[in-house]
Amino acid sequence: MNRLNGKTALMTAAAAGIGRATALAFHAEGAKVLATDIDEAGLAALKAEAPGLETAHLDVRSDAAVAALFKGGFAPDILFNCAGFVHHGTVLDCSPQDWAFSFDLNVTSMYRTIRAAMPGMLDRGRPASIVNMASAASSIRGAPNRFAYGATKAAVIGLTKAVAHDFITRGVRCNAICPGTVQSPSLEGRINANPDPVAARAAFIARQPMGRLGEPEEVAAMAVYLASDESRFVTGTAMVIDGGWSA
Repeated sequence: MNRLNGKTALMTAAAAGIGRATALAFHAEGAKVLATDIDEAGLAALKAEAPGLETAHLDVRSDAAVAALFKGGFAPDILFNCAGFVHHGTVLDCSPQDWAFSFDLNVTSMYRTIRAAMPGMLDRGRPASIVNMASAASSIRGAPNRFAYGATKAAVIGLTKAVAHDFITRGVRCNAICPGTVQSPSLEGRINANPDPVAARAAFIARQPMGRLGEPEEVAAMAVYLASDESRFVTGTAMVIDGGWSA
């Protein structure tokens, strides 16, 4: 299939989990993919699996690093913002440093990449698509012990809608994906940090109405749709893919 044939895609947090699955899906659909992350070993493994896919080290928390990536006039057709961090705890467990870090990585990183990519997207005069990773744990639904995370992902939805509205007549679409609990290295880390990982995994599964966790490839399929011309009438949306958790 070649649903993204002829398109250039910039991906963040592409070395693992949803980002990795989406980079592979975009590549399989014909996009010229530049997959970025700070995990160089993960990027090397990704590149080995998908010949022709390009990788680059990128710290999305660095203004200078993001600016440097676009300095030569790089203008992707697709920007997929996936970098994020899940802070565990209530407001009482969230220090000012935790709060600042969560917002910088989960929200401000998207501000950096969108602001850097937008001029090139507009100058080319052809359709472009921005896809931001939000979460069902956001303004869509509250989740226990996800205070900072839920706040940041609600902000991502707001950011997405604002960008979509501002550029709706200029050929740039912007949408968010809001997954529920998805099998990923991040989730594995949280499960294994629990005193009883077996019980923790069972609890994550038990709260899913479908009785299972989501798969990264399922989220990647939605990202392909939002990046492709099939969704050319879709902008400003928060697309929920959570197995009915927020229903």
